[in-house]
Amino acid sequence: MDHKASSRKNRGKPAPSVISLYTGAGGLDLGLEAAGFETRVCVEFDRESVRTVRHNRPWPVIDRDIATIRSEEILEVGGLKRGEVDLVAGGPPCQPFSKSAYWSTGDTKRLADPRASTLGQFMRVVDETLPRVFLIENVYGLTYEGKDEGMRFLRDRLAEINRRHKVAYSWSPKVLNAADFGVPQIRERVFIVGIRSGVMFQFPDTRFVADVGDASAQGSLFEREPYRTAWDAIGDLDGLDHGDSLKVGGRWAGLLPSIPEGQNYLWHSERGGGIPLFRWRSRYWSFLLKLAKRLPSWTIQAQPGSAIGPFHWRNRRLSATEMCRLQTFPAEFEVPGGLTAVQRQLGNAVPSALTEILGRAIRAQALGLKIDGAVTDATLIPPRRACPEPEAIARVPTRYRKLLVRAA
Repeated sequence: MDHKASSRKNRGKPAPSVISLYTGAGGLDLGLEAAGFETRVCVEFDRESVRTVRHNRPWPVIDRDIATIRSEEILEVGGLKRGEVDLVAGGPPCQPFSKSAYWSTGDTKRLADPRASTLGQFMRVVDETLPRVFLIENVYGLTYEGKDEGMRFLRDRLAEINRRHKVAYSWSPKVLNAADFGVPQIRERVFIVGIRSGVMFQFPDTRFVADVGDASAQGSLFEREPYRTAWDAIGDLDGLDHGDSLKVGGRWAGLLPSIPEGQNYLWHSERGGGIPLFRWRSRYWSFLLKLAKRLPSWTIQAQPGSAIGPFHWRNRRLSATEMCRLQTFPAEFEVPGGLTAVQRQLGNAVPSALTEILGRAIRAQALGLKIDGAVTDATLIPPRRACPEPEAIARVPTRYRKLLVRAA
């Protein structure tokens, strides 16, 4: 079924409508599309992301800074009226709340940072369009204990909307790991769902676990499935020849082949299985991090340095197609442009299979629409594949062994 047909499937009835804010490459919207929603209008300022969306979908895009766009224009472009929008969805970019911001600066300005105004702009559109449901995706750091001013801001803003418009938007936040829902990637993000009628959204049970024998996992053990893995997602691409286009550069490139699948620089520390070239926990987690065939991918980074992974088990960077697969984008989706631009867009994207599941749950709980099968039966989850053995590791090159001599 093509994307146009799937977006309109509900026994001939119009597909539920979406206003997409901070669309990026469209990962969130592609999942909602698979769940039967129709994106009626996108708001996205980044030129390369706009190019990606227009390359793949006919969704109307308003390509200006959201702060300069009136909600009346958004409704007009989407052919919608205030109060009839089914869903306003988006992931406001919030670098001030990210874990990487803590690593680079030790702390952040958080809500005082001008970049955090994206939260206010999202809630402004909710205030002025009054959708039946809103869905926000954001970084885990938004929920950190003692540093949750962003969450408190959103909740206070929602209470103000409810008072002024005499509506009853509910507030249902939860941190989700995409791997728990069939995405072949460990990726934790907070999702917030609000329903105008006051119904409390119930997040779907997880179906996938790292260990199918873990009795503490939520839901029935008889329904448990092992995590989808990197091999499940991209194993069929393993034999492709990329030449030097994905070659790793920089000072540490030659050390990567000596690190086993699923390990990072800690392999070569005093507590690892290699040789102690690094102090324990002296680097960022993704430094020299390599995929393992039998595990989900680690989180795809948006702006990795030359030594920041995850890298492929063949000691190279991931291709655009591989990153799309690990983010569970539809098979036909393409991200045009150079690898740096592609990586930034996909590293910032929401895994589509996860939002397909959330979209199915929203249809059933908030909009009273039927769904086929179980809520967690996402069409974008990759199939299982028989997995080969890990790659052999290489000897540490002499030039790195000299570092060990100096450290001693």
